[in-house]
Amino acid sequence: MKLPSICPPPHGTFWPEAPADVAGMNWMWLEEAARFATENETPWPRDLRLHLESGFFEPPPHNEILGPVRPRGEPNGMVTRAGHKIVSWGDTDQVDFTFSAAKSYLSLLAGIATMDGLIADLDERVGATVHDGGFDSAQNRGITWRHLLQNTSEWEGTLFGKSDMIDRNRNLAVEGKGRKGDPRPLQPPGTHWEYNDVRVNRLSLALLHRFKRPLPEVFAERIMRPIGASYDWSWHGYRTSTVDVDGRAIESVAGGTHWGGGMLIHAEDQARIGLLMLRRGEWNGKRILPESWIAESLVPCALNPSYGLLWWLNTGHRRYKSAPEGSFFASGAGGNLTWVLPEYDLVAVMRWLDPTAVDTFTRLIMQALA
Repeated sequence: MKLPSICPPPHGTFWPEAPADVAGMNWMWLEEAARFATENETPWPRDLRLHLESGFFEPPPHNEILGPVRPRGEPNGMVTRAGHKIVSWGDTDQVDFTFSAAKSYLSLLAGIATMDGLIADLDERVGATVHDGGFDSAQNRGITWRHLLQNTSEWEGTLFGKSDMIDRNRNLAVEGKGRKGDPRPLQPPGTHWEYNDVRVNRLSLALLHRFKRPLPEVFAERIMRPIGASYDWSWHGYRTSTVDVDGRAIESVAGGTHWGGGMLIHAEDQARIGLLMLRRGEWNGKRILPESWIAESLVPCALNPSYGLLWWLNTGHRRYKSAPEGSFFASGAGGNLTWVLPEYDLVAVMRWLDPTAVDTFTRLIMQALA
């Protein structure tokens, strides 16, 4: 009998489990995947402050830490199928920074803003409704919400003490090894793809101006509580990122932990977010996000087919050759990954797995499904 698809009950109660054979999986390969994930820890030190200050992302003075940061824990993770927990390793309630996986959470908030009519159209100019001066220049005035969500905005400026120049010419394939921040001529919005944390933070601030409420408050109310997440997570900005919104001082949160701050969260809550995406925005019969938004989020960007709306895709098996092409990911530096595999009703969360080992992990899971 096929394992029925479920949404797990709220955090703090028992997450339903299923034996591997009942889930249509091979327990030996699952156990091997869990062992492999445990034994292939990221090379990053446990002291994240030390790592950030080492110049991994960029040299001084551009690496100045502006937000909170704390040591990380040990590798952990879990695999669910049809919403049931099939295997886990380590402490899946261990709360850690998740780096750029937070970008995908900003995408969820953009979906809420679209559902609420705060964003009329993804191809609308951001400056049509966000009047904080950030979209007034000749370079920036043509930027749309889609450009920001696809990392094609080419936004120019300094935000919260960080210039967009820091991440120009950023090459993720050599992150921590190659140069970046070299001057290059900016292109018109929508004509050049670049992974740039300053520009993602500019999206976060723009969403704050549309909601006129702290984004963590909106995220809790509209996403996390409806899916039964814990209260253990928190989302942070920088000591420089408090802004005035209609006379109220509100901290604008970061889309990563590049300079500290960002999302602190554990694997079980991340698995719930992955299941929400897997269920196309529905949770226990309740519509959390429009199904059309989930579909739009997974459309490959013309300038980078491996990217959607702040979600990584596996178009052409470019990202992970062993994972099916229909896979998509919320991905953070240091080995933090939520892998959603719709065709198998599967969500896997990996925390602090060596990034060079991810493809092998996906291969082991696919062997468990064979």
